Amino acid sequence: MTVTDKDPGRTDLLGTALVDAVQRTGASVGCLYLRSDADPVLHLAVLCGLPPELFAPWRQVPLAAPLPVSDAVRDGRLVWVGTQEELVRSYPRAAVALPYRFALAATPLRGRDGCWGGLLLMWPPTHPARLTDRQRGRITSSGRRIARQLDDFPIWPEGEPAAHGGGPRLVAPPTARRNATGRAAEDFAERLPGGSVSLDLDGRITFLTSGAVELLGRSADRLLGTLPWHSLPWLDDPVYEDHYRSAVISREPCSYLALRPPDHWLRFELHPDPSGISVRITPAPVVGDAPRRMEPPLSKDSARGGAGRLYQVMHLAAALTEAAGVGDVVDMIGDQIMPAFGAQGLVLAGLDGQRLRIVGSRGYGPYILERLDGQPVDTALTPAGDVLTSGTPMFFDSPEELARNYPQAPTTSDKKAWAFLPLIVSGRGAGCCVLSYDRPRPFTADERAVLTSLAGLIAQALDRARLYDAKKNLAHGLQEALLPRRLPTVDGLGIGARYLPASQGMEIGGDFYDVICREDKVCSAVIGDVQGHNVAAAALMGQVRTAVHAHSTAGTPPGEVLVRTNRLLHDLHVDLLVSCLCVHLDMTHRCAHLASAGHPPPLLRHPDGRTEVVSVEPGPLLGVAPDAEYPVARVDFPPDALIALYTDGLVEDPGCDLTDALDSLARCLAEAGDRELADLPALIDTLVRRTRPTGHHVDDIALLLLRSSPE
Repeated sequence: MTVTDKDPGRTDLLGTALVDAVQRTGASVGCLYLRSDADPVLHLAVLCGLPPELFAPWRQVPLAAPLPVSDAVRDGRLVWVGTQEELVRSYPRAAVALPYRFALAATPLRGRDGCWGGLLLMWPPTHPARLTDRQRGRITSSGRRIARQLDDFPIWPEGEPAAHGGGPRLVAPPTARRNATGRAAEDFAERLPGGSVSLDLDGRITFLTSGAVELLGRSADRLLGTLPWHSLPWLDDPVYEDHYRSAVISREPCSYLALRPPDHWLRFELHPDPSGISVRITPAPVVGDAPRRMEPPLSKDSARGGAGRLYQVMHLAAALTEAAGVGDVVDMIGDQIMPAFGAQGLVLAGLDGQRLRIVGSRGYGPYILERLDGQPVDTALTPAGDVLTSGTPMFFDSPEELARNYPQAPTTSDKKAWAFLPLIVSGRGAGCCVLSYDRPRPFTADERAVLTSLAGLIAQALDRARLYDAKKNLAHGLQEALLPRRLPTVDGLGIGARYLPASQGMEIGGDFYDVICREDKVCSAVIGDVQGHNVAAAALMGQVRTAVHAHSTAGTPPGEVLVRTNRLLHDLHVDLLVSCLCVHLDMTHRCAHLASAGHPPPLLRHPDGRTEVVSVEPGPLLGVAPDAEYPVARVDFPPDALIALYTDGLVEDPGCDLTDALDSLARCLAEAGDRELADLPALIDTLVRRTRPTGHHVDDIALLLLRSSPE
């Protein structure tokens, strides 16, 4: 479902719906995310109860990101995080960027034809850590109401999401009715001792008393409409802005001391509500030594960007640490860093000898990338060479500025401003990251400092990613070399196979399968699992598969194949154990003979769809006892029957009953339709998706399907 904001007047409907959801659930903050067909990203369309700056890292959220609203939309379920500790445990990236106490819930907006996006709600930390059934119902029903509104009255026709055109639409939260008139409220505040200041949700001063003017030491006309940490130099410290952010997000009162030079200590008390913050300022009593001023978390030079930029950098840094391969790094930069700095183009290049090779990009066509790829590192031709040589970023506000400094630089695109960031790893140049803009723009000192810091993080992430990709390619190459390059064609038999490495680790393991032709309409099939998923397991797997293949080709019965392979492993004195299942198929007589060495039992789907676990008496694992015997079982294999061989990674989970897992797999196989039976790779996809819906598995998986062709 794609959404765009074509009629600003119509967006009031969603704003009203979001305010209603906040009011019905008692939340303090509401966020409405909408998805598009253009890319797997959620866009923040409407925001209630918080200034957009606090949500800057999440204006665009990748659907695959480990964040509550992404999980809710992707999995189609309500996500509840009741405490800050739970947020740290379940969503560490979000906890880094919002280190405050609050509770949150995210629910999908499920419409008639799909999911429109997600609803994110936040509560003060006083909210109970557990949801009642009534509260859960209110949250989910609020999401359904918004989804129905989008179904019945399409706010946006096809096009780009609203968030691409700018920031989210901000709507005012529901507020209680005020009893006092404006003049009476001002008189009331003036009569109070000390000073009183009112801040809106953005942190700007909207009202202050004469007492506050006196204590702060600056006239009202120089304070109204400003952020205190901007207009008062002695409050220009992230620790003070952080108190404001904490009060706005958690809705909890807080207080702190600050020194107004030279020796006036003041106490600030912040009292938040949905419309803003009331601040009480009083002189701090001094007993003995003056109260100690709280130490800032960073040095002054590091803190110039304020707490907002500080947490944004921490959020982006946390995102980069999660990148595995080079593609992940490019996606992180494109989805997180580009929106944070308003960039429209990205080129990420790695150093290959004396040339820059593009490893990822955004916002450039293939013709331009072809011209840029492989350019020599020439300091006279392009800024990339200079930044790699000097290790210092370069910023160009306009094409004229770039042309003045590099007159020989080729004009390859219509971009109007650039940030060239060197990627330095251990003192050596590893590449260059270029952010570009469609319009001329100045780069503030704050942006230059932050981008310079991020360049180091990008360099480290890219270096790790390239090493990861190299290891992954090596592992895949080794795995492919050890597994059959292609499966044979056997008259009367359909064959489908799949190997899936573990989701974590080196992505190489000891699971294997093979099909060996012996003569017309006679073949052997084998599946096995070597303990572990590492290089040692893969090496032993290659030896076992070779031994089984050789004995099966010689016409050895399946039980004897296991006996001989077991003796070989015992002679090799290996420390790893191996499970294995051998099947001898005779398509002329439509029967199968099976022998097992401690391997999970196969499944047999009968022509009528009935599916059962084949009873095969297992012998010991290979390599355990040198004189072990392996009994052979016989089953009929009529036309349109199917045998499924698999490794334990498909069915075993810690804490789960194996019998229940086998029953579930059997039901899935029994429910397969004619189309899936005719397309065994598609049937494998279904079996894996049903048994591993999240796509994550801690063990390798091998799956081999054998179907007796219909008459």
